[in-house]
Amino acid sequence: MDWINSVQRAVDYIENHLCDPTDYEKLAKEACSSVFHFQRVFSIVCGYTVGDYIRMRRLSMAGSELASGDKRVIDIAFKYGYNSPESFSRAFTKFHGISPSQVKHGKSEVKSFSPLSLKLILKGGNIVNYRIEKTDSFQFICKKLKVPSGTEINSDTISLFWKECDNDGTISGLVKYMPENSYFGKCISGATFGTDISDSSYAIGVCYNGEKITDSHLTVEIIPPHTYIVFPCVGKMPEAFSEFYHKIYSDFAGDYKPSSGTDFEVYPSADVKNDNYKCEIWIAAEKK
Repeated sequence: MDWINSVQRAVDYIENHLCDPTDYEKLAKEACSSVFHFQRVFSIVCGYTVGDYIRMRRLSMAGSELASGDKRVIDIAFKYGYNSPESFSRAFTKFHGISPSQVKHGKSEVKSFSPLSLKLILKGGNIVNYRIEKTDSFQFICKKLKVPSGTEINSDTISLFWKECDNDGTISGLVKYMPENSYFGKCISGATFGTDISDSSYAIGVCYNGEKITDSHLTVEIIPPHTYIVFPCVGKMPEAFSEFYHKIYSDFAGDYKPSSGTDFEVYPSADVKNDNYKCEIWIAAEKK
């Protein structure tokens, strides 16, 4: 899918601004995505977070400059975004296995972490089942995960939010707002909002039946009409979920590409540790 090219544009931007403060909103715009969605898909496709990638690239470049030039450690530290030589030295030693001063004196070798180059590799023999769903505008009642601008996001962010919503009764409380018939049936859904909803990034909720809301922490979002590619996912969560997301974004070939709409994960039950657990991934899409 075109997400590979979108992430590559963001990677290219990182490389051209490696010494600048990290601007997650700008990176997401390069990838034509929301900040939350971009960071999430980046970590799935690439295997590490955006923040980890930037840190490793900066420390790699810092090691190269220290080994080949006459610049002072303090100048290199400030150049690559560290507030003090001490914090830089700790991060540098953890990454390279040696201190900056040892590199300056030529006593050891440094590690190299090369820039990412994302390519879609033809593997053959992979079958990805999917269907196309076209939705009208609908209401989605949910509890939002507030993610401050500039916050680094990883898989633990979402896992902890689901645990919080389970423990505080949010998930069980959402059941009374489920309509008899909806696009997602009698399922709890995770929503990764696109650029059409700007005040949050992720939420847990259900299609809304219009009942009076008695829970102050819940809000109702209007989801615009859209086209979705719907993928069935089978296996124990979250391992199967991450593996399948990677497969979608790296292997799927079709007439559609991801768009900036809201994506959904549709969960029929809480039996997520079952090896045969079945859920669905709804990817907002548009014709290529």
